[in-house]
Amino acid sequence: MTDSATAASPTAPRPWLVRIPEILEGIAPAALQQLGAVSSTRLGQDYYLIKTATPEAIRHSHAAKFLRWNLPMDHTWPCNPQKMDGFIEKAAQTLLKKFGPRSPQGIFIGTLQPTSPDKYYKSLASNLRGRVLQLFPKLPAATVEEQDPAAETLFCLVGKEGLFCGMQSPRASNGLYAGGSKYIDQDSPDTISRAGAKIAEALHYLLLYRPPLQEGSHWIELGACPGGMTSELLARHQRVTAIDRAPLDKRLDGRSGLKFFLEDVAAFQPRAGTTYDALLCDMNGPPEESIEQVIRLSRFLKPGGLVVFTLKVPRIDSLDEPNELFRLIVSMSKAAGLHLFAQTHLTYNRHELTLFFETV
Repeated sequence: MTDSATAASPTAPRPWLVRIPEILEGIAPAALQQLGAVSSTRLGQDYYLIKTATPEAIRHSHAAKFLRWNLPMDHTWPCNPQKMDGFIEKAAQTLLKKFGPRSPQGIFIGTLQPTSPDKYYKSLASNLRGRVLQLFPKLPAATVEEQDPAAETLFCLVGKEGLFCGMQSPRASNGLYAGGSKYIDQDSPDTISRAGAKIAEALHYLLLYRPPLQEGSHWIELGACPGGMTSELLARHQRVTAIDRAPLDKRLDGRSGLKFFLEDVAAFQPRAGTTYDALLCDMNGPPEESIEQVIRLSRFLKPGGLVVFTLKVPRIDSLDEPNELFRLIVSMSKAAGLHLFAQTHLTYNRHELTLFFETV
């Protein structure tokens, strides 16, 4: 379809790249249907190249919360870069011609298979970005953390299927990195649990919406055992009051900034006058019961205090059940003065979503 034909028909389907985590691929057909996809092609591990006449549904529909990332497709080049002579130079010159006049704040290029052990496309993405940056004038955002979440960035993804590019703000795309989120290694020798990678990613994701908490900020963590999240917070010079019926990993014994209470969360009562900057809940069990404890203890948060809550769903094999549970949790939280400002599916989430609230 030509550009003129598209302009003449405001309802013509537009190409878009959406990322549905592989663990949720069972609901992908229903999600794509809600997005109004008239066609879809799977790319890489998690990505779907779709055409939709209702792109607003990508951010404002019941399916939107299951999309980890999205990007309008302003330029697509189906090809096999590994078999093409001069791919980097040809791609870089095309990107300059097409996106230079739009003055992106930064340019970030990722891969369609971010966890692949094959380093070819990771190296290709890095080399392509290096060449593109040589051609573009100096850009305001040299690193992902320097981006203005509300300003447009040129994001590109490359893989054996080709090159896929678009411009959109990181907040609208739901991630600061090309593809959505930074891959965080959970297998280093000092890692206590997978949950540590979750909170590390969640804190980075929060940069889309608010500045990081200052060093020395005080967290209350519900259901902290074995201490993966606790460890990550302490490593960021946060203070943590951790509560669980089971003990923390011995490696956390004596850590500066940590207070641990070996008791049931439901029985824990902070001392009078205690306040916290943030509350973290990754408890197992029925989410209705977990959110009741979050609500009870959220009254000890300072104004504008942060809540990071893992909504654990028994199984996400349809859109209806998790959406119904989501609405219940959000309704209970809103009635208690907690405002939901973001939600996402993190790399290390399974059948769960991470919800972000602020006290109002």
